[in-house]
Amino acid sequence: MNKNTVLGIATFIMLVMGLVLVGLAVYRYADVAGWGFGAVGIGFFAIAWVFNALKGRV
Repeated sequence: MNKNTVLGIATFIMLVMGLVLVGLAVYRYADVAGWGFGAVGIGFFAIAWVFNALKGRV
């Protein structure tokens, strides 16, 4: 496995975890706790975007 494969797998894992966290925020925790889960899920999406941008440059 080279560096691009590792970054691709990390991007996929971060996207899945972001979707899980946003899904928890929408469906399971509809009260105040949902805002925190949603914010963390969006943060996971941002980090996955950075990993995807770095994939060809590292």
